Amino acid sequence: MTLASERLREELRAREPRGGEMRIVRAPGRVNLIGEHTDYNAGMVLPCAIDLEIVIAFVRTDDDQVRLSRLDTGESSTFDLSAIGRPTGEWIDYVAGTAWSLGVAGAEVRGLCGVIATTLPISAGLSSSAALEIAAAWALCPTPPPPVELAQIAQRVENDYLGLQSGLMDQLAVTLGRRDCALLIDCRSLEWRPVALPLERYAIVVCDSGVWRRLEDSRYNERRAECEAVAAALDLDSLRDATPAMLAPLRGRFDPVALRRAEHVVAENQRVLDCAAALERGDIEAVGRLFAASQASLRDLFEVSSPELEALVEIATGCDGVVAARLTGAGFGGCTVNLVERGARSAFADTILRKYKARTGLSGRVFEVEPADAAGPVEGG
Repeated sequence: MTLASERLREELRAREPRGGEMRIVRAPGRVNLIGEHTDYNAGMVLPCAIDLEIVIAFVRTDDDQVRLSRLDTGESSTFDLSAIGRPTGEWIDYVAGTAWSLGVAGAEVRGLCGVIATTLPISAGLSSSAALEIAAAWALCPTPPPPVELAQIAQRVENDYLGLQSGLMDQLAVTLGRRDCALLIDCRSLEWRPVALPLERYAIVVCDSGVWRRLEDSRYNERRAECEAVAAALDLDSLRDATPAMLAPLRGRFDPVALRRAEHVVAENQRVLDCAAALERGDIEAVGRLFAASQASLRDLFEVSSPELEALVEIATGCDGVVAARLTGAGFGGCTVNLVERGARSAFADTILRKYKARTGLSGRVFEVEPADAAGPVEGG
């Protein structure tokens, strides 16, 4: 765990010379294999936590001040636990919102002085916000709640403090992650189980488009409202219980854009189940077809893809050794996820970087990621 290094400790000692017991916590990012925009529709998702992560080294203090510095940018920020204000539009909002949400849940929070380091690209669709929320919770709270409850506390940060009506997938992936596995999560019942991945033959490779997005500024909330409108027209609590046959009578008498959103969600829920089953039986060709169908649906029905994401997927599907490719996360920019034969990884990365630059003028990035364990304290930290 490279971030929990002596350098991190030295940086913290420089900021908090009074000493105290140093602790280190970490929280992974996540990549979603399939199941986009289904979580807030009480549906199915198939994410995995990844070994790109956020780490906080900290010392608890005797006051109500939370003082944090970022190693990646050099920024520092402070807030008072007894007077948490409104969001400022800055990164510290995710930490302040977490402290607020922990308080709403009745959990103890303590002041601290800390240093944040990260290997997660920010605003790239790999859940840097959820990772920061969960890492912050582990730092702020001497006894964090159980994983599912902790995920719900972090979701409240985004829903009620920041105003983004996101689902629970990101936070659940961060709090439940399993090494070498994806997680098949039912976002209504919150039941989940690990799904083993064929990692001995295939690598998970993420391609970053270099197009950052803030979901608060995107049409994310609009998409959710469209889905909820169709569910209400069907007299359902959510689109989880909708079927193609139920949607058919609405054609011609309901908003066609909202219907397209619903068609995506209904089909995507089934694709998640089919993809988990295909992975478990080793049918990688079926996984590739399901990724392709999801990508087409996100482009044509849910309309959250972008020219840059489409370019990355098209380039990837033309590379030898790539068996599956699609956008991952909410869309509107961010990343794609690819399953690549291990022997083809180097050539794949070279081709992506070269052709993507030629097509878009942007410098993309390529990350090979491994499924990682859930957030928590760093051993020895």
